[in-house]
Amino acid sequence: MTRIEERRDLALATAGVQLRAVDEEGQQARRFGGHAAVFNQRTAIGNPLTWGFYEEIAPGAFSKTLTEGDARFLVDHDTRLVVSRVSANSLRLSQDKAGLAVDADLDERLSYVADLVVNLELKNITGMSFGFRTVKDDWETVTVETSEGDVEAELRIIREVQLFEVSAVTFPAYEGTDAALRSVGVALAARGDSAAFDRRAEHRPELLDFRHEPAAEATRGSDATQPGETTGGRQAMRMKALAARYRLAR
Repeated sequence: MTRIEERRDLALATAGVQLRAVDEEGQQARRFGGHAAVFNQRTAIGNPLTWGFYEEIAPGAFSKTLTEGDARFLVDHDTRLVVSRVSANSLRLSQDKAGLAVDADLDERLSYVADLVVNLELKNITGMSFGFRTVKDDWETVTVETSEGDVEAELRIIREVQLFEVSAVTFPAYEGTDAALRSVGVALAARGDSAAFDRRAEHRPELLDFRHEPAAEATRGSDATQPGETTGGRQAMRMKALAARYRLAR
């Protein structure tokens, strides 16, 4: 099964981004350093107590992809704005105790790289992100303490990924946004657990749009049916979820 690309973000403070000057053959040059991902940090994807889940990246999740891939460093995930690249020896990615470390050359002859440097200095760029496909993950139930008592939630542990790119981003995907909803939907689609969809759809019926999303060229809101599925059956499922969410008579 082909898995859909996912993205995860970090605030610049967590990413530990640094711009530093280095002397390369008698000339001053800029370098970018930081982390695009951190290990063992529990992050809320959506609302973990209702329609989302918690997520952690396990140490070593990037081991295989770093030996096989050719990742790029982009601005805002835009493939036209390539800052550096592994195969060009201008991007160096590695794993350390903290997570996925990024060390990139910054060639300010490229106008958008010069703009990136200024935006980082002015703190207009507010996050780091990485684009990936999950190769292996595990799901488990965890107990969360709330003001109303202990509640069970699900924790996704990402064990192995295929890395495509790392990006400096202007708008990290904050809780409650469409990006968070997509993150949950894509992860559940890759999981392939219908019951997991049903539980969350009672709170966010929009997640049903991802349930039968084509893996390679996913389009949110598609009404395409799958073998053995009828359009009417899918609409009934969505209406049931909407009714549950808004407490309507069924």
